[in-house]
Order: sequence, then structure tokens, then C-alpha cells
Amino acid sequence: MSHANVAVGAHSQELSEGSPFSIPTKKLVMWLFLISDAATFAACLMAYGFLRNATPDWPKPFQFLPTVVNAMVMTFILITSSLTMLIAIRAAKAGNKSKAFNWMLITAAGGIVFAILHIREWLGMIGEGATLFHNPWGTAIFGASFFSITGLHLLHVTGGVIALIVVGLRYRGGRYNADDIEILGLYWHFVDLVWMFVVPFVYLLNVAPTH
Repeated sequence: MSHANVAVGAHSQELSEGSPFSIPTKKLVMWLFLISDAATFAACLMAYGFLRNATPDWPKPFQFLPTVVNAMVMTFILITSSLTMLIAIRAAKAGNKSKAFNWMLITAAGGIVFAILHIREWLGMIGEGATLFHNPWGTAIFGASFFSITGLHLLHVTGGVIALIVVGLRYRGGRYNADDIEILGLYWHFVDLVWMFVVPFVYLLNVAPTH
């Protein structure tokens, strides 16, 4: 094979793997996914707000104890997990593979604790009679909207935990690098950011007034 053919082949491979926006292709794909996912959550929250304002008997069943406190604890866990993910990314960029992997596992542990607290909350509500199609406090739409929005977010957290463990193991084994950890970090920070909108809309606006 001539040098010209080799050069053309290398140039074609570079074009196929490169990004037209001067950022790595994998990072661009993640940003596009996050933009579409943000639109999904925005649509869900807007629909929730419309239903809430249009329903006269919309309930406010949540009490400060334990529901709001539990939501604040979950919020603290997610914010902390964003910090641990940032530490993992910095360690990976510094070439400290062991430290990066350990902090990724700590981040995953935070996500697991968040999921456990969330499921415990769901079980408590189900025990009070709340389901997707019924609840004892008012319109059935409340249960449907609450479980749908929080369930969608919990699905993202669960997927993130699985990704943290799988990518972490493959990173430790040499199949992934620091850039892959950074891309995964974008997803995890997005999940945390979405929760910052879920809490006021779904929890704080539905706190029972004190007398």
C-alpha cells in the first residue's frame, strides 16, 4: 500500500471519529442526550404544574416530618455525590486510577442510599393508600404525577449507579480513560440538577399548611 493511500485512510478515520464542534464525539453525544433528557423532564414538570393549577381538589398531604425532612436528606446525599464525582474526575485526570475508582464507588454508594430512601418513602405512601391510580387525599392525578415524575428520576439515578460501577471497573481495568469518567460525570451532575427542580415542584408545593 502506498504512502498516499495510508495517508488518505488515516485522514478518513480521523474525520469519522472527530467531532464537527471541536469537542470529543462521545462528549458531544452525551450533551445531546442531556439536552433531550432535560426537555423530557421540563415537559413533565410543566404538565404537572398545569394539572396542579387546573385541579381544584389538588391535595397537600406532605408534612414537614417525615416527608420534607426525608426529601432534604436525599437532596444532601445527591449534592454530596456530585462533590465525590468531581473528586473522582480530578483524580482520573491526575492519573490516580485507584483514587478515582474509589471515589466513583463512593458516588455510587450515595446513589444507592438515595434510592433506598426514595423506595422507603414510596412504600410509606403506598401503605397510606396512594398508588398511580388512587390516593386517599383527593384527585387521583396526584398519585399518578408524583410516582411518574419521581419514578422517572429514580430510574435515572439507578442507571447512573449501574454506569458508575461498570465504567469504574472497566476504567480500573484499562478499557476507559479519564475522559470517559468526565463524560459520566456530566450525566451524574445532570441527575442531581434535575432533583433540584423536582423537590420544590413535587414536595414543597404540596406541604400541608400549618394551623
